[in-house]
This record gives sequence, C-alpha cells and structure tokens, in this order.
Amino acid sequence: MGVLLIYTGGTVGMARDPKTGTLSPIDFKNIEQHLPVLNNFTFSIDYLSFSPLQDSSNFTPSSWIKIAKTIEDNYDKYDGFVVLHGTDTMAYTASALSYMLGNISKPVILTGAQLPVGLVRTDGRENIITSIELAAAKENEESIIQEVCIYFNNKLTRGNRTTKISTEHFSAYISPNYPTLVDVGLHLKYNYNAIHHQHSDAKLTVNTNFDDNVAILKLFPGMNRNYVNAVLETKDVKTVIMETFGAGNGPTDSWFINRLKQYIDGGGILLNITQCNGGVVEMGQYETSREMKAIGVIGGKDLIFEAAVTKLMFLLGNYDSREEIIKGITEPIAGEIS
Repeated sequence: MGVLLIYTGGTVGMARDPKTGTLSPIDFKNIEQHLPVLNNFTFSIDYLSFSPLQDSSNFTPSSWIKIAKTIEDNYDKYDGFVVLHGTDTMAYTASALSYMLGNISKPVILTGAQLPVGLVRTDGRENIITSIELAAAKENEESIIQEVCIYFNNKLTRGNRTTKISTEHFSAYISPNYPTLVDVGLHLKYNYNAIHHQHSDAKLTVNTNFDDNVAILKLFPGMNRNYVNAVLETKDVKTVIMETFGAGNGPTDSWFINRLKQYIDGGGILLNITQCNGGVVEMGQYETSREMKAIGVIGGKDLIFEAAVTKLMFLLGNYDSREEIIKGITEPIAGEIS
C-alpha cells in the first residue's frame, strides 16, 4: 500500500530561492526534485501538505486533531505515515497523537530537520528517507513499528518519551527514560523488546477531546508567594504540573506546603514531575517531598514534560471525575510511563 508523507510545516520543508536568497516552503508535489532518491523506493509514496502550513510554535490541540483526523481518514490506505513537523513542538505533538490514536497497529513517525531540506548540508534528507523506510518496514506481513515515534539523527524513539535538548546540533532529541527503538547505521537495529506491538484485532480509535486548562509551576530557589499564588489562582485551571528538583523535591516552608494543600483541598490536581532531563519522581524518598506526598501531590514517575502536559489535557478532555483523572495520570495510556 505504501506510505503517506504529511507535511504540516516547519524548517524541514524549506528551500532557498536562488533569486532572492530567502527560505520558503517547497511544493511537496515536486519533492523528488530535492530528494530524487525517493524514486528508488519499491513502494508508493503519496504526499499531502497542510494548507495553510503551520510553524510548530503556533500548534494547538486543534493542530494535533487535524493530524490525527488525516491519519484516521487514510488509515486503511497506507502501511504507515510520516509526519514532517517543525522541531520546536514535535515532542508535544508526538505525545498527543500517542494518546489520541488508540489500538494503533501501524507506524506514525514524526520527523523534521535542523536545516531545510533545500540546503546542501541538510539533515532533513536522511531523516525523511529513513523515516519512510521505517514506516514501510514489515515482518510476517505486519508493521514492525506499531506506535507513534520520532525519528531524528539515526535514532527512532517512542514519541511520548522524547524531548528536544538542542537547537544547535543534529542530535536534537533524547529519550531519557526509555530505550531507543531503532538504531540506524549500516543496518537498522530494531530493539524488539522495547517496541510496542498491538496483540489484538481491535480497530483504530481516534479520541480528539482535549481541555487546555493546565498550568505549570516550575520551582526555583527564592521563588516567592506571589509567584506561586499567581499560578495556583489562574482562572479555570484544573490541574497544575509542578516541575520539582531532583527526584521530586521542593521547599518544606510551611507557607508553600499550606498553599499547595489549599489548592488540592479546593479540588485542584497537582502533578509532580522532575525538571531534570531524565529520571524518576520518587515521592517520599527524601524529607523534601514527604510532606507533598502527604497532602496529596501526585508523583509523575518518569513522565517527561511534553508527555505530562498533553496527557493532562487529554485526561481533562475525557473525564469529569477527579478520581478518574488521578487514576489516569498514574496509569500508562500509550507507554508514556514505566
């Protein structure tokens, strides 16, 4: 059946105008002019560009929904999907799609580039070519990859485990708390033990409900009460993600703990994730998190930031009960927590 390449916008799809020298989006109907090697694939590749194209910094839940609906509408026509996306918020989109696309048994691979595909030194060329190859890869007539992933700089990683760490290097992403799914060199080395497989005949389900009433409270030494109050008192906010130190630690000042307790007692949900690039929140391991655990702050385990934000939006959009939302936070939906 082949692969559908979906271009949403971003650096990867740019080329320099030889007359003006400015970068502008290429027409993906003519992508072979920039990547003639695509003609060497033995399967079909179709192209679809969003109109208008969108810089990933302007993405909202409606953007995620548009991608999910495009995949749903074409799901039975293709073996896999490659989504070309701006790098700035790619990890958010990958996480959101992983929650939205239930019972997925085909690969959805997001990729992009640090340099436009129309430039000589672009990293986009290899990213696109290998993403397409992985999206079409099968064994025993089944897709090897059956989840939402990010491919960048010779590594395929689970989408909701991946975060951007560099604006300068081609190695722009890491998966700090979960193994790489495929290492790409002379050979494609699949980590079969880490790759999710759909073991049922259930059909794809697409859930597009999101609620964006989520706020972030990032802890830092010297933060004052006005800052904490401003976040916790934000109008209509239902859940707050608290980025804490180390393994989930924070101040033990009575004013701080009492303010968190007041928010929770009023019906708010507080999720504790680490502000470190990798690691696990272990509530109660240190004295500096024991009181937070006692008042009802929820430990986010090894959730990364992008996965936490999109997961809370997804849970708020699908559950009315505080208990159901809390249960959903602590249980994996698509392999986002261990």
